[in-house]
Order: sequence, then structure tokens, then C-alpha cells
Amino acid sequence: MTALTADRNTPRREGELRSGAVAASTKIFAGALVMRNATGYLVKGQTATGLVGVGRAEEQVDNSAGANGALTVTVRPGVFRFANSAAGDLITIADIGAKCFAVDDQTVAKTDGTSTRSPAGIIEDVDAQGVWVRLDEALTNAA
Repeated sequence: MTALTADRNTPRREGELRSGAVAASTKIFAGALVMRNATGYLVKGQTATGLVGVGRAEEQVDNSAGANGALTVTVRPGVFRFANSAAGDLITIADIGAKCFAVDDQTVAKTDGTSTRSPAGIIEDVDAQGVWVRLDEALTNAA
């Protein structure tokens, strides 16, 4: 492509909701922590490496019997409250601003579990009900 020589109507996305291809053999529940795997497909939050948090699932999608990309899921980036891990992985207010790591599709932890967990997002706050996590793939990858 060459540089513009006239006005261009450049397409845009609002960014409030995103849609992505679901990995094979994957069921994602509405409200779940959603992550992107190394091949670009979306999976539910889990203890695994090579993933990064992208948002909260806005709907349930069952691709249990499907191939990679057979179905898509709507995901919302933003700040959401998830369950806090326990013991040495318990997140406290001292951890605000740090990355947290996915344990499952509703729980986050302070550490990467000796290199067994992937980053879910950035810790925004902690309260008695759980951990507020900023889910933003680009921000988490840059942190």
C-alpha cells in the first residue's frame, strides 16, 4: 500500500465488546475469566502456561465437540471481581498494581505457581469478596 492521497473512511471498533474464536474442546461459562492461548484461540481461565487474560465472557459458549474457531464468544475487557486464592497465593492490598495469575475461570493468585500459571491481569483492588482485576490483554502483556 502507498500513502494516502485523499481522505479515507477508516473502519473502527468500539472496543467495549470483543468477539473471538474459541479453542477446540472448550466450554466457557458466562462470567468466566477468558484467556487467549499461544495459537490465538480463547479458552477459560485455568492453570496453564502460554495464556494471557483478555476479559470476562458475556455469554456461555460450548465448543466441547467443535474444532478450533468453530464458535466465537463475546468478551468484555475491564475491571471485574474474581475469587482470591489462599495461603501463600492470597492477594492483599499490598499487591495492587501487580500482575495476578489465573488458577481457574473464577480464581486468581498472587504468584505464577512456580511457572505453572499465566498472567490474568493487573490487580486493581482487594476486598472481602475477592480481587478486582483489570483485564486488558495489551496492558497485561506489557507489564
